[in-house]
Amino acid sequence: MTEFWLISVPLDKTSLQSLEKLNRAASNTRLASSFRFPIPELKVGTLDVLLSVSDELTRLDTYTDSVIQRITQCMSEVMEHSIDKVQENTLANGVDLASYVTHFQWDRAKYSTTLPVRTLTEVISKKVFQTETELKSRSAAYSNVKSSLQGMQHKIEGSLHVRMLTDVVKKEDLVLGSEYLTTLLVVVSRKVLEESEEGIFTVTLFKKAVSDFKVKARQNKFTVREFSFEESEKQEEEMTRLHTNKKEQYAPFVRWLKVNFSEVFAAWIHLKALRVFVESVLRYGLPANFQAVLLQPDRRRSEHLRKLLNSLYTHLDSAGAASKPDVGLDIPEMSMSPQEYYSYIFYKININLVTS
Repeated sequence: MTEFWLISVPLDKTSLQSLEKLNRAASNTRLASSFRFPIPELKVGTLDVLLSVSDELTRLDTYTDSVIQRITQCMSEVMEHSIDKVQENTLANGVDLASYVTHFQWDRAKYSTTLPVRTLTEVISKKVFQTETELKSRSAAYSNVKSSLQGMQHKIEGSLHVRMLTDVVKKEDLVLGSEYLTTLLVVVSRKVLEESEEGIFTVTLFKKAVSDFKVKARQNKFTVREFSFEESEKQEEEMTRLHTNKKEQYAPFVRWLKVNFSEVFAAWIHLKALRVFVESVLRYGLPANFQAVLLQPDRRRSEHLRKLLNSLYTHLDSAGAASKPDVGLDIPEMSMSPQEYYSYIFYKININLVTS
């Protein structure tokens, strides 16, 4: 599991000293790898706006994460659950996800720092919503073709009761064009040596006897198959059309998934940066003066890292998390779940999106 912890602490003397201790301890004990996470100074607005935006960012974070998961799942299904192929296409700005996160740089072209925080939130929200809407449409179209093709495939590979008979029945097997005679195809099921077998037989009879024959066949548990060469040819043409349609849709759909995964994932990490900025201003005050740090914990020692963080930053909230260093507190105005409130600002970033 590839998980990062994004934390923020104020740039006061004590916190900076604690940050240096954290970096040394994390490095010396291999608790975690540490990376700078630069966040530009953004347009703050009023306190009321920040509180409102904080709530919006919390909801948008969860929503964006879910859209990323859906894109990844769709890509996995389209690529027939090939983990290698999916990993090749789940990139952000052309690099693997870990590299993008650990070398994060704010994209000023897409998210201008001259825009208010609320506007930046709306820009991300609009992009994610449009992507989800188009994903539903494209996914449904591709799934319809795939389902139809699977249905036709079942007719080719299924039992003699349902399978297409073009490759089985030849014209010389049937009486064609006779005014009085016709040939029926009868599926006979039987069990030999405990193995199920089926055979298909032709029966030529007078047309006026067809109804009586079908009744007798049912009584003896034989199945009379409806068959015409014209219908079989249409089925073959439909199979060819579906194969062509699927091939034509595959490349553009994969390309769309790849591009939009990259864009939404990048938007998600910018969203995390926005949350850190807003919460840092709400928690530590103005002017914005904080340091964001990205940690990649050793998953076997994450509890030790948590204890270290709590001990280093107890001074930031002596009335809160200090009394219970391993338990988050319920602080509604901080717009965080009870399990995620600590004396320092903390968000998880889980990039383990591709699973077997």
